Amino acid sequence: MLADDASVFRPDLLRGQVALITGGGSGIGLGISELLASLGMHVVIASRKPEHFDSAREQLAATGASVSSIALDVRNQERVKEVVDSVAQQHGRLDLLVNNAAGNFYAPSATLSPNAWKAVVEIDLYGTFHCSQAVYPVMKAQGGGRIVSTSMTLHYRGWPQMAHATAAKAGVDALTRTLAVEWAPERIRVNAIAPGPIPTDGVRKAFTPLPESGIPDVFAAATERMDTYARDHIPLGRWGAPRDIANMVAYLASPAGDWITGAIFVIDGGEWLAKN
Repeated sequence: MLADDASVFRPDLLRGQVALITGGGSGIGLGISELLASLGMHVVIASRKPEHFDSAREQLAATGASVSSIALDVRNQERVKEVVDSVAQQHGRLDLLVNNAAGNFYAPSATLSPNAWKAVVEIDLYGTFHCSQAVYPVMKAQGGGRIVSTSMTLHYRGWPQMAHATAAKAGVDALTRTLAVEWAPERIRVNAIAPGPIPTDGVRKAFTPLPESGIPDVFAAATERMDTYARDHIPLGRWGAPRDIANMVAYLASPAGDWITGAIFVIDGGEWLAKN
């Protein structure tokens, strides 16, 4: 869905600016990439998997959008710096970083392996820090910029078998607030978004619990009883879509977000409040 699809934003709102979006080739990340590109930004899609960023780049380029892609594992701090420096050198600026790369799955805490814990924490939390730290000198030198990181709502109430992901995302929230205060003098705004249930293919796979866990498979419910689940568990009565999240990112990237920093925006139709 692009800017001419009932968008509240004018098509040239972000023209001339450059965004780096990790995990920008699928799911929520692709939705963010689509909207920002449609608003005039040059979007750099970064992903570990070529099949994600290649198809996304081709899809967006076919619409006339200005888009490029690059391979990036956010766990590799040296590679992160190489990518950021390359983007800044090629385009002469870097206005927005979207930390969207994540790796989540259900696993019982009592048997969670060190590698499983490490993989998620390194992608979700370390990756967010690596990328944010790498863009800092670029944004400082150009007089400011925006960082938007992806959190979640599960750690607000506790969620069984997601200790690794909830711990990492709680860290993202804390990191967002700390960097916002520390980097405000450089006019770098640092915020986060906490999406609720967005039934993309990747999220369905990552958040499908084991049958023996006893945890409801909410995405199976979405497939089989979408209207019933939304009515019973989401106060606004519907599931979210990538566009719902992308709209907030575009808002924060725009001049309307000039005086917003250190905020974590929950975008979930009220679901987490209804579950408390």
